[in-house]
Amino acid sequence: MAVNAPRMRGALDAVPAFEAGLSRFGPVQHRMNFNENHFAPLPSVLDAVRETAAGFNRYPDMFNSTLIEAIAGHFSVMPENVAIGAGGAAVLQQLLLAAVDHGDEVVFPWLSFEAYPILSSVAGARQVRVPLSGVDQDLVAMAEAITDRTRLVFVCNPNNPTSTAVKQDALDSFIDSVPERVLIVLDEAYREFVRAPEVPDGISRYRDRPNVAVLRTFSKAYGLAGLRVAFTVAHPLVARAVRKTALPFGVTRLAERAAVASLRAADELFARVETIVKERERMRGTLREQGWPVARSEANFVWLPLAERSAAFGEACRRKGVFVRVFPDNGVRITVGEDSANDVVLSVAAVFARR
Repeated sequence: MAVNAPRMRGALDAVPAFEAGLSRFGPVQHRMNFNENHFAPLPSVLDAVRETAAGFNRYPDMFNSTLIEAIAGHFSVMPENVAIGAGGAAVLQQLLLAAVDHGDEVVFPWLSFEAYPILSSVAGARQVRVPLSGVDQDLVAMAEAITDRTRLVFVCNPNNPTSTAVKQDALDSFIDSVPERVLIVLDEAYREFVRAPEVPDGISRYRDRPNVAVLRTFSKAYGLAGLRVAFTVAHPLVARAVRKTALPFGVTRLAERAAVASLRAADELFARVETIVKERERMRGTLREQGWPVARSEANFVWLPLAERSAAFGEACRRKGVFVRVFPDNGVRITVGEDSANDVVLSVAAVFARR
C-alpha cells in the first residue's frame, strides 16, 4: 500500500472481500447453494412489476407506506411496529446500527448465518460466537455469554445452515433470562417452511417482549430474492430506530409492488411452499436411508454433516452441474431445488455413503 494512501477502517480486515471477476467454476445447471425459491414468479406478481416498471424514472416512496400497511394487515400488527429494508441482510444491518455502538458485544450461534460476523464487524462490534450443540443452537450457553457490554443477540430460527429450529419452551426461557436492555433478534427468514408445531412463531412471541424484534424476508418463500425486500416487526421504539438507520430509497418501487402483490397471492405461494416441504422430506428420507445422520429440517434446505469430506462432496456435485454450499470441515447445505437437481445430489450422496 502506498504511504499516502487513504487509511481504511481496521474492522474491515476481518471482513471477506468480494472481488469482481469471472467465476472460477465454469458452467452450472442448478444453483442449490443460495436457498433460492426455484419456482418462477407468479403471473400476478409479474404483472404488478410490469405495471410499475413504466414509472421507475421516479424515486420510490421513502417510507414504504403501502408495503408497511400491507404487512401490518397481513400479520395483524400495527404499522408503527414494522420497518422495511432492502433484503434480510440489510434489515440485520439496520438493527445492528440501531442498537450497537463501537466496541459493544453481539452474541450469536456459530455455525449460523454468515452475515452475522460480517455485519457485526462492519458495525464495529465485538463478536461473541457461541458454538452449536451438535446441529442445534445452545441457548443456555448463549445466555451465559451475555455480559454488561452485550447489546444484541441473534437467534436464527430455523438455523442457517444446519436447518434445525429452537422450540418454544427453550426460546421462552432464553428470552426470560436475557436482560431487557439487550435486543433479541429472532431471524425467521425460513419461518414459512416450518412444520413442527413446537417451533414458535416469533411475531406471536414479541408482543409482550419489548426487547424482541423479528426478521422476515420476501426472498425465500415469496420468491423475491432478486428484488431485495425484507422487514422487521418490533415494538415502536425499536422499529422507529431501525427505520432511522435504513438507506433512503433502499427498497425500490418494483420490490415494494412485488411484495404487496405476493401478500395478496399468499395462498397460491404457500401451495408452492408445501411442494418444497414435501420434496425436502423426500430428500431427507433418502439421505437417512443411505445412512446419513440428517437432522429434521424446518427450512428449504437440508444439512449434510460431511466434516472433512465436505469440499470433495461439493466438487463432485459441481462436476455434475450442481452447486451446493460447502462449509469446509463442517458440512454441506443443500437447497431444495427442482426434482432433477435434487436427484443428482442424492446420487452423489449415495456414492459418498459407500466410501
